[in-house]
Amino acid sequence: MSTKPDISVPAASSDAPLRPISFGDPAVSIDRRDDGTIYLRPKIALGEYPLRLTDRLHHWAKAEPNRIFMAERAAGGLWRQISYAQLLATSRHIASGLLARGLSADKPVVILSGNSIDHALLAFGALYAGIPFCPVSPAYSLISRDYGKLGFAMKLLTPGLVFADDATKFAEALSTNVPAEIEIVASRGEVPGRKVTKLGDLLATPEHPGLDAAHDAIGPDTIAKFLLTSGSTGNPKAVINTQRMICANQVMLRETLAFLKDEPPVIVDWLPWNHTFGGNHNIGLTLYNGGSMYLDAGKPMPGGIEETVRNLREISPTVYFNVPKGYESLLPYLRDDKALRAKFFHRLHAMFFSGAALSPYVWNSLDELAVQETGFRVPVLTGLGATETAPFFMSVKPATSRSGHVGLPVSGNEAKLVASSRSAPRGRTSRRAIGASPNSRPPPSTMKAFTNSAMRSSR
Repeated sequence: MSTKPDISVPAASSDAPLRPISFGDPAVSIDRRDDGTIYLRPKIALGEYPLRLTDRLHHWAKAEPNRIFMAERAAGGLWRQISYAQLLATSRHIASGLLARGLSADKPVVILSGNSIDHALLAFGALYAGIPFCPVSPAYSLISRDYGKLGFAMKLLTPGLVFADDATKFAEALSTNVPAEIEIVASRGEVPGRKVTKLGDLLATPEHPGLDAAHDAIGPDTIAKFLLTSGSTGNPKAVINTQRMICANQVMLRETLAFLKDEPPVIVDWLPWNHTFGGNHNIGLTLYNGGSMYLDAGKPMPGGIEETVRNLREISPTVYFNVPKGYESLLPYLRDDKALRAKFFHRLHAMFFSGAALSPYVWNSLDELAVQETGFRVPVLTGLGATETAPFFMSVKPATSRSGHVGLPVSGNEAKLVASSRSAPRGRTSRRAIGASPNSRPPPSTMKAFTNSAMRSSR
């Protein structure tokens, strides 16, 4: 199938109605100062949020114990599934094993492999125990040949345990970068000359006598995870994400994307968990709202998009998250495959993109196909976030969303717009989000960018 766009497809009519969805109103007050500074403050205060993310795991394991939390393709093409009740039980056993090993913020868990149920099990075990974890880009282990960024990350994080789903696949990276005294855990495989603990052995750990007390001791300022910045301007920094940041963010999302309250979200998702979009936004959104996440091993590129198409032929998402390249890669399949198109739009409340602007051609084509299939344009949403804001910060509204817009700050945030100090003033601004975390390991060289407890990013 050709992936070249069919430029004969006309733009969808802007007169076609939007699918009506429940959505919060990010109304703000505007405070203009004499020096040109503008403050944007949401009119609605942020609602209450739980002390810890795993409180929602307890909630859904009791309310809907048999509901699928996560599924991934297994050998033979069937879906391996884990329910909310199973996730809670396995999290408690893994947490017990981590507590018995004396792990802590100074000796966190580091996860080298990509998205998988086993990755999720270890992550939630760490969350349950109150022990920080850090998902690292698999490219640091599998593509880099000098392991420069992986080696730096290991020295920065000082892990007490390192996990990879396939020890054989990661063997060279593990043997080169993980000191002999640091435990390696893997779902399968071996590392020559090293002892490897099997994940199954960790799952078999009896419940620790102090498990419930350790879980109860987790509070809003407990470090949940470290997320590495991209390192595009140097070595990566490990940004602290606290329970408060993650839990507050999920309330922001639920109140803004209010359709999440109407039915549990079903997500088909490939976005990597070492980034905040996939690892905080999407996993958190799934868990917080009692949804189901189907892991997509595809990628938005030739040879990868076909797996995404295969999954979407089976699973109808209620909300779909992707980067612009992902929508562009998916578009010709949606256009040419009527059954796929019907399955994709069947119960889709909204599409969401981030990371770059969505081209008018792709946006109009998605509108065209949605109208053709459902009679409505499906809302296409975007916003602004960052690793330091865990990540939700600003959101558009369905009726006014368009590429290049990032919307307004949502409840729990404030934005400060200041004249750019670069070049001649031409309406360029910087945004500052009060309440973001400037904390990282080590203190970043860009700390001067943080003022008045604010995160500053140039536009």
